[in-house]
Amino acid sequence: MVKVENDAKKNKYQTLRRVAELAFTDQVNEEHLEAIPGELIQGSQPHFRCCVYKEREIIRQRVRLATGKLPSGMKEPEGRQNVITVIPAACEGCPINRYRVTENCQKCLAKKCMNACPFGAITMTGRGAYIDPDKCRECGRCAQVCPYNAIADLVRPCKRSCPVGAISINEDKLAEIQEEKCISCGACMRDCPFGAISDRSYMLKAIEWIRSPYPTYAIIAPALEGQFGPNASMGKLKTAVKLLGFTDVIEVGLGADAVAQHEAKELLERVEAGGKMTTSCCPAFVELIRKHYHALIPNMSHTVSPMVATARWIKEKERDARVVFIGPCVAKKTECQDETVEGGADCVLTAEELLAMFDAKRIDPEKCEDSQQDASRYGKGFAQSGGVTGAVLQALTEQLGTTPSIVAHRCDGAAECKKALAMLASGKFPADFIEGMACIGGCGSGPAMVQNERLYQQTRKKLLAEADGRTIGENLAQHGMEKISMER
Repeated sequence: MVKVENDAKKNKYQTLRRVAELAFTDQVNEEHLEAIPGELIQGSQPHFRCCVYKEREIIRQRVRLATGKLPSGMKEPEGRQNVITVIPAACEGCPINRYRVTENCQKCLAKKCMNACPFGAITMTGRGAYIDPDKCRECGRCAQVCPYNAIADLVRPCKRSCPVGAISINEDKLAEIQEEKCISCGACMRDCPFGAISDRSYMLKAIEWIRSPYPTYAIIAPALEGQFGPNASMGKLKTAVKLLGFTDVIEVGLGADAVAQHEAKELLERVEAGGKMTTSCCPAFVELIRKHYHALIPNMSHTVSPMVATARWIKEKERDARVVFIGPCVAKKTECQDETVEGGADCVLTAEELLAMFDAKRIDPEKCEDSQQDASRYGKGFAQSGGVTGAVLQALTEQLGTTPSIVAHRCDGAAECKKALAMLASGKFPADFIEGMACIGGCGSGPAMVQNERLYQQTRKKLLAEADGRTIGENLAQHGMEKISMER
């Protein structure tokens, strides 16, 4: 089985696994939950922070997140729940002051840093320049004028990684997420070296459902293939997930095939009308448009995401079914709460939570029997950057009988997405079709991935090459998805 890479991920994994063990044995109660910090942090010697008391408090807050609650002291927002949040007890260790004078300072006579500072925050001492943190307003002028590059710009990793400026630092020097800007991409969560930013888990809800008599289906993202070892094919993953107790397991790549076919028709209509279209499969990309490029909403595809398409297909056949999506993406938890889209998944789990559930039940996907796969290689390709474009163009080729003259552009990562959208908003973007992926490399590189990224890419490339040669149209006809509504 795959193992977590570092201590930050390990703490989260251990907490999730213990909570999963309690849930599967019907022992989730206050007494057992309160015992978890002491079980995981034993003895009197600290393992990763200043003292065991600090460590236990961090685990205590992680237990709250693992059970679907916010850390202590945080208030639930009105409307939909915020999925990504800061763990206050863990948010420390980063440079509190953004600009810091290094040993490169030569105590020069020009004192350009002092003269450039409009707030009087810099003085010259016997050891060189000194920046008073109480006066500094982080304008950066001192760093710009220093002839020796002696003033380091130490932006916190969470702030540096956020593509939309949704991270701020409060008066207690702790990070805060501004929900009105956040697109739930999880970049801050992935890049925080202390694991101080995490997602809220809905694992207890999913386990409660699969242990109930109600039909509960798992739909698993193409990006899971390759996350759990070199031999954990999609067929074996389906078997492993079903062993957790789900009624059945369906590959979301099947919904991706349906999305490719529908978006191909929609794109052709848009282009013929002189318009341009952006994809709808990445929820962080959709949120980026909704919150930061509002004028481009008319350019968004009206097609639902593969997650919604697959859930609708299941509910069409079994109206009382509950559907749980599983993948490395955190933004899917936000999409799941979107009340403007009907018939989607009822709950979302991440690959990290799935690993915890596998280990709680002693299930190794690599040792499971293989089973029938549901998607074409084009639907499976949605998990990687450029895969949506490739599938849509393939669907167009199948529909038209010839290669379409469509100019497509793929955006690999949120930074490229922002550039493309800015150009589109200015009327200067040449492409007809814009594929947006907030995570560099695609969904498989999501913030809740469990496999080492390099190993994952190698494994997935191998497994994808083994997929059969069925076309998108053939696959959809085989599964009877033609009557499913694909409109948002």
